[in-house]
Amino acid sequence: MKWFAHIFVVINNSLNFSSSHYIHSMIDYLKSIKSRDPAAKSLVSIILTYPGVKAVFFHKIASFFFIAGFELLARIISQTTRFFTGIEIHPGAKIGKNLFIDHGMGVVIGETSKIGDNVTIYHAVTLGGISPSIDAERQRDEKRHPTIGNDVVIGSGAQILGPVMIGNNSRIAANAVVVNDVKDNTTMVGVPAKEIKVGNKGTFKPYGVDDRVKDEK
Repeated sequence: MKWFAHIFVVINNSLNFSSSHYIHSMIDYLKSIKSRDPAAKSLVSIILTYPGVKAVFFHKIASFFFIAGFELLARIISQTTRFFTGIEIHPGAKIGKNLFIDHGMGVVIGETSKIGDNVTIYHAVTLGGISPSIDAERQRDEKRHPTIGNDVVIGSGAQILGPVMIGNNSRIAANAVVVNDVKDNTTMVGVPAKEIKVGNKGTFKPYGVDDRVKDEK
């Protein structure tokens, strides 16, 4: 596991820290995944078999080159990662600590997306734009994709579109389509997504639903 962590260190833009800091950071990342997935039996199995971990790892490499101005190389790395993992993360996307992409197939994260810490994303999720693919020059320097807060859970098939803000500790239900800002501690369900009240706020529900859901009046 040390070789994996050492590469993680070099690419993680923390040249001012010791390598031991990065090894601990990597281990903490793997432990955060294990705490969110009952199918995860060991840290080694997470490294070897979880496509989301590989996608995040290689995104750090692609992002490193993207920021350094080697955009073509960065895109080649991200597209190669997409080929092997089924997960497409644009190298321009900004990702916080402990992003867990579970299963991962079909996940798309756009160029100007920003993701906070401890976010969980299930398969087939899109963090995309809403503008049509015309007048691209005008859109190049604009914020086009979502900003996701800390501790957010996004269920499978959910679409979060445009430069919207998803508040901390929010839940986006499976197959929901979100096109507006979402407040902190909110559960969104449906197409288009609407806020619902959940009976037990302390219960972790990965797909944003609960047996005691009450319709928003």
